[in-house]
Formats: sequence, C-alpha cells, structure tokens
Amino acid sequence: MVEARTPDWVKSAIFYQIFPDRFARSRSVAKPTNLERWDYPPTLHGFKGGDLIGVVEHLDYLQSLGVTALYFCPIFQSTANHRYHTHDFYKIDPILGGNAAFKRLLEEAHRRGIRVVLDGVFNHASRGFYQFNHLLENGQASPYLDWFYVNGWPLHAYEGHKPPNYAAWWNIPALPKLNTRNPAVRDFLWGVGQYWVEQGIDGWRLDVPNEIDDDEFWREFRRRVKGVNPEAYIVGEIWGDAHRWLQGDQFDAVMNYPITRACLGFFARETLDHNAALGTGYGHIERLDGAGFAATITNVLSRYPAEIAHAQLNLLGSHDTPRFATLARRDGRAYRLALLFLMTIPGAPCIYYGDEIGMEGGRDPDCRRGFPWKDDYHTGPHAAWDEDLLDYTRRATALRSTYPVFSHGGFAVLQTSTDLVVYARHWENQIAVVALNAGKDFVRLETPASGFAADGATFQTVWGTENARVDNGILHGVAVPPRSGIALIGAV
Repeated sequence: MVEARTPDWVKSAIFYQIFPDRFARSRSVAKPTNLERWDYPPTLHGFKGGDLIGVVEHLDYLQSLGVTALYFCPIFQSTANHRYHTHDFYKIDPILGGNAAFKRLLEEAHRRGIRVVLDGVFNHASRGFYQFNHLLENGQASPYLDWFYVNGWPLHAYEGHKPPNYAAWWNIPALPKLNTRNPAVRDFLWGVGQYWVEQGIDGWRLDVPNEIDDDEFWREFRRRVKGVNPEAYIVGEIWGDAHRWLQGDQFDAVMNYPITRACLGFFARETLDHNAALGTGYGHIERLDGAGFAATITNVLSRYPAEIAHAQLNLLGSHDTPRFATLARRDGRAYRLALLFLMTIPGAPCIYYGDEIGMEGGRDPDCRRGFPWKDDYHTGPHAAWDEDLLDYTRRATALRSTYPVFSHGGFAVLQTSTDLVVYARHWENQIAVVALNAGKDFVRLETPASGFAADGATFQTVWGTENARVDNGILHGVAVPPRSGIALIGAV
C-alpha cells in the first residue's frame, strides 16, 4: 500500500448530484419535440429534456444552497435518458446542449468556485457505440471484433426473445461489455479519462468499477488522470467494503452507502418503509438504536486511513435508490437529523437534487423526477417545495462551511442511549460537539467530557443562545429537543 493522498478541496466540499435530464431545462437549447411533460411521472425510456444550460441558469440557486461541487450522472452522447449507454465518450449529448454547453457550464461553475465531477462509465458502452456498431454491420470481419466478448453469430442485439450472445452488463443487450484486456480498449478508456480532465473537469465518479476486475487498469487510470491534475477526485461506486481500491494507488474514495443505510436505520427507524428498500442496493435495512448506530458509524469511519475517510462521498440517496423522503414515509425530522449528521462528520456530504425541498420518489425511475422549479426561484412560496426544509438545508451547509472542524477534525463518540448519539470533532484549536436525539422526549445533556475538554470549558450552541459547560468531567447545561439535533462550538 502506498501512502494515501487525496485532494484537499474534497475534504471541505459540499456536493450536489444532478441527473441531467431531470434537473433544469433552458429555453435557449433546441430540443426534439417528443418529450415527456416535465411534471409527469418519469418513465424508463422517456426524455424530459433537461440540459446543461438549464444548470447554468440555476447556479445561483446552487450557490445559495452552499454547494461547492457538482456530480453529474453521465452527460455523453447516448440514446438513454440516464446516458449510461454511451455512444461517444468525446461528445456531450446534443439534447443537453453539446460540447459548447458543457464548456460554458465549466466556465460558469469554476467562476463561482464550484467544482465539476463527471460520471465515467467504462465497463460497458452501447449498441450505438461506433466500435460495436461496426461489429453489427460487419460481423466477424470487423477489425473491432476483439473490443468485446462475442460468443456466437449472428449477434442477438435486438431480438428480445433471445438473450445476447455477447457479454453485456446484467445481460442487457443494449449494454455490451468492453474487453478491457485488449490493449487498444484500455488505451482508449485511459485517454477518455485524461482528455476530460485536460478540458477542465475536477474528477471522475466511476460507475460499477468493480466489474473491471483489474487493479492495474485502475492504477494506470489514476496515473493518467493525476498526471494532468494531481487534485482531480476519483471516487468509485462501491457499495460495500472497498479496501481493495482504497490502497492509495487506485481511487481516492467511494460512495459511502454504509453511512446511508445506517442513517435510515436510526433516524427513520420508526417510519422506514422496508418494502420500498427491498429490491434496491440497500436490501434489508436493520433498525438501529443509538449504540448500534454509533458502533456502525465508528466502524465505517475507521475502516480506512483518515486521509481517505475525510474524502469519502457521504450521501443520503442517489439516482440508484428510492429517495430518503419516500423510504422514511415523509418523516421530515428524520431527514433533518440525517442531514445534520452528514454535515458534521468526516467525508464530503452530497445532496441528491431535490432532496433539499422534500422531493419524493420510489425505485428507479421514480427517484428521477423532474425538479419542480418555480418561475422565479428567488422569491415567493411554491406548493411543491418544503421551504422550511430548504432553509434548514442552507443552515446545515453553512454550519459545515463556517466551522472547519467539521471538515478536518477527528471523530469520537462521547455518549449513546436508545435515542441519543453525542460525538465530538476536534481540529487545531476548535472543538465541536454534536448531539442527535431520535427519540420523542427532550434529553438534557450530561455527557462525559474527559479526554476532549477540561473543566471550565464552555460551548455555545450554533443555532441558539444556550451555553454548555464542563464541570467535574461532565458537559451539561443544554437540552436536545425531541427528533432534533444541536451543534455546540468551543475552543481548546
């Protein structure tokens, strides 16, 4: 294992994940006519026509939310609304506005200090991918025969009653698997990774990277990307243990789904819709008390070196999962608790588009609804928006941005009970204490403080006027309301 070195900017970043077809649509981008209505339930194959200029037009909103980095689901040319069926790795989809729109997005985002991370789908392509289309047209005579894993002829690419006779992701004919043992394929994909970093992107989120079962492939990918920009972020979609890829020579981090599951199991334990979680990547979600939650989180945060733990992408949901609001049966307090937790632990928090206004959605494709923009999102109420939740989200992101201890500090659990978890963060001369009460009653803090604060130390609540004090090794003086959380800041 080499010494891990992750991008410094990630540790204090606040990410926002965008599903491009559903986030925002600009009148300035020409569109095909056969589009789904924006406010109708999404379908597997329908397009709503979101585009990148629409994102540009809402960067002020994102900035007001405290967002400092954007993670985009795929944006390359494709015939799928999710664009995981890549046609051309070097062209931005024309429905999104093409390469010119992406260039403008990069410029405008960077001008605001907002980073941009793209989704890299390198395990498979599509039937429209030039090399596979060449194979369809020319059969065994195609010079690109060895770019794929072909098991028979003629290819069963469009015959629904026959399984594909070539390797395909989840045996889906539209997603032929690339032969990454082929030197030409490897060099092609490494070139894609390098090219877009040269164009100015700030990193890659890697789709199903475990299915390219080849550590040297990812080592070289890292060398190519970091050779252009040592501060480029490489984060993999790994749902479980990721030690293999987090040795300092492949990925910087992974999507931290174990954190997501623990948040659902503790904060939403009374309202969780277990059936909605089944059949998704979550599977069965265990109901947790405070001690179980704290033990799970401590384990997850200590699995990897601190340099990696502080770069993990922590999330409460994504395009691959039912939305938190739906899983928690619209338990807004559960989401608020989880969000406060996410903003105050090591790792980069990521908000899935629309969660900040209470958007709902079941499993794919329902979790990919159109964002319900109002005509002027700067002023006035909107029936589809939870304005109180939006305000809370802004306060939570401001908390993380204002106090560096939440981005850089160590993590230690101080106290747990059935309903309560209290933990401390410590960095340089700043100490923070966060108390999360998932129960139905007020809890007055009587928290052991030895080892992190001396007698006489005082702490101020961030969103209130109460003070807490350490006496005889016990932090006391404040109460945590039911189904709520507080953060306190003190100094060494």
